[in-house]
Amino acid sequence: MTEPPTVPPENTPPTVPQLDVRAAQPPSADNPPPTGGFADRPPGYPSALVWLRAGILRDWRGVLGAFVATWFYLPVALLLAFWGGLTFGIVGLFAVGTGADDQVPQALRDAPLIGSLIEAFLTRSGGLLGGVAGFAIGFLVGFLGVLALPWLGVADEPFALLTGMIGTVVAAALIGVLYTLYRVLLEPRLLVVSGARQPSRREYARLRPVLDDCARRLGLPSVPRLLMEDDPVLSNARTYARHVVVTTAVLTEPDDEVAALLSHELVHWRTGDEITSAFVRGVGLPLTLAHALPTWLMRTFPHPGTNFVVFVFFWPVLLTMRYVVLPLHARDVRAAEYRADLGAVLTGHADGLRRILERRLSFETGRSGWDEAVCATHPPHELRLDALERASLAGAPAGATEPVTVDRLFNSAGTVGTRRGWLLVGALTLVACLGTSGLGVVQWAFFRPQAAIDGYFAALADRDSDAALGYLTDQGSGADTKLLAQLLRGKGYQPPTDVEISSLEREGDSATATVAYRLGDARESATLTLRREDETTAGLFHGWRLSGGPTPLNAAIADPGVRLNGVELPVATEGPPVVLLPGGYTATGPSSALSETPSATVLVGPGETAAVLQLAPVLKPAAIEAVEARVRAWLDECAKQTSTNPPGCPFNYYSGSSSPQKVTWKILEYPKLAVELTGPSSAQVSTPTQTQGTVEVSGTTTYFGTSSPFKDEDAFTVAGVATADGDDVAFRPATN
Repeated sequence: MTEPPTVPPENTPPTVPQLDVRAAQPPSADNPPPTGGFADRPPGYPSALVWLRAGILRDWRGVLGAFVATWFYLPVALLLAFWGGLTFGIVGLFAVGTGADDQVPQALRDAPLIGSLIEAFLTRSGGLLGGVAGFAIGFLVGFLGVLALPWLGVADEPFALLTGMIGTVVAAALIGVLYTLYRVLLEPRLLVVSGARQPSRREYARLRPVLDDCARRLGLPSVPRLLMEDDPVLSNARTYARHVVVTTAVLTEPDDEVAALLSHELVHWRTGDEITSAFVRGVGLPLTLAHALPTWLMRTFPHPGTNFVVFVFFWPVLLTMRYVVLPLHARDVRAAEYRADLGAVLTGHADGLRRILERRLSFETGRSGWDEAVCATHPPHELRLDALERASLAGAPAGATEPVTVDRLFNSAGTVGTRRGWLLVGALTLVACLGTSGLGVVQWAFFRPQAAIDGYFAALADRDSDAALGYLTDQGSGADTKLLAQLLRGKGYQPPTDVEISSLEREGDSATATVAYRLGDARESATLTLRREDETTAGLFHGWRLSGGPTPLNAAIADPGVRLNGVELPVATEGPPVVLLPGGYTATGPSSALSETPSATVLVGPGETAAVLQLAPVLKPAAIEAVEARVRAWLDECAKQTSTNPPGCPFNYYSGSSSPQKVTWKILEYPKLAVELTGPSSAQVSTPTQTQGTVEVSGTTTYFGTSSPFKDEDAFTVAGVATADGDDVAFRPATN
């Protein structure tokens, strides 16, 4: 039933275009309802994939709002922005308020009238202005800081930033799709849990004929599954992806109003509005979950005190939903409501829908706490009545080019894709696969932990110290890297050979490898740890480095002349520390007339914390003879003395009160000396007790005017220091 044509007042602004509405012809018996796929899904879609795609891709604004609000942490940004603004505002309030006068130039402060006006203005408003400015600055810092914080680590890597953004989009889309499938596939169980039930025989006989008649008028060969909800007060109906839930209060309504209500719901079902809303909720799932608790509290405990407490704790989430997600999603929801109202017009039940809207009965309200978060924005009833009356005008008014039919209302869902589209998708997929495969090959060949280990030992084999240091996390800063390069190029360096990686375990950004190698004549093994680099190569690849740095030489080289691979090392107090890379080094020490230093091999394994260099000089065999010759020459000089106590000599004669004359000394036996090195160019000379020398002294003594000869023997020892004097040996006796 439709009303006669009416002309709206001139001052009434149009809300929707004036339309010519035509009902559909009854479906032909030759086209049976589709079978297979998702049970009770709406007709008109070639497959369930097309049905899901049409709903998912419809409301890009709502998806964008849910994505930005959730995955860019807008509630957290609002929270930190508020506290940042409050903190900066307090600081600005006191800082500017107390020091505003000092910022005014002295010339202005001394000016008549102007100076006093400026001083009064700053005194009374400087703190307020500073607080406002501080709050604005703090708010922006806190808000933008949260938005930028997740991307600070990749700010200098454009490819990493791009891949991070793509990964975020893919993650949001995947969660949205999975949530949509969850809502569609488990919809019967979810509705049962929420309180819906199968209709009784009386309820089915009351509603199913009306539902079938409305579907026939809309050209729908099938209808959604009908469920009931026990609510004798509210006349309500809600549409899901495969079900329509009607409250028991609808049973008492007139047939025309019931038909209008069901026609409205059938359009929602046919156009897949629930799929769109489910995908929006899925993209913003973390945010909608966070919003579910305050929504449930305010709905379960409707009290101003409860609302205030909930707002204090959840205001960032509530404001984000109200002012970001809802406005963006509301456009599609409002359009869906206007479109669903046309279903009642197409079935000839516009009057029934008009009476429902005029009484402001509640239907199509939020279906759950999540729906209230993102789907509870419907057009005002007055605007819907206005659109309904314009759509009910008989004939096509001026300005309407084509009448609105069922085909135009539902549109054509199309296929999954065109041939050209699939070719484009295939080409892009092929390029992506080839590019990904190529990048994977490069990553596998050059940017694995194994590649870092192989490159490190290859650089050692090439005696390239700079390349080897490049594979270490500590590249020897502060050490003498020039000396290290000379040591690796010097004669005598032996790099590790026959390197094999026996095992490698990776955990996140760290890895542990067991490496077997040959160094010298022995087969060794070492455990190496590696760290993944934070910086990327070419903006795509993260390489690996071995933890640690070159090995310091632990021995303090105190004497000059110590060489490694023919390169003289600095003394301990000169220059930067000496460091070594893994390998074998030939060490030699200084030599003199007294000593010589046998060469030694210093073996440094990978991962060692210290390298040991031990050079022990030994006494030359000829040096002992030279020392003995020097001592004998010295003793011979002592024996030439005619004094009973030759100065500086190791022997003397005590004659008591007599006065010896014609004293002569004779070395009967030279002592056997012990020579012990105290340094490369010095030695301690001593005489063991069992190898003492023997000296004979003779002469005459006068006692009470009588002269008599004497002869005596005595043992003596020699002590002193032998030093190298060029190619000769010098001896300095110890002081008696």
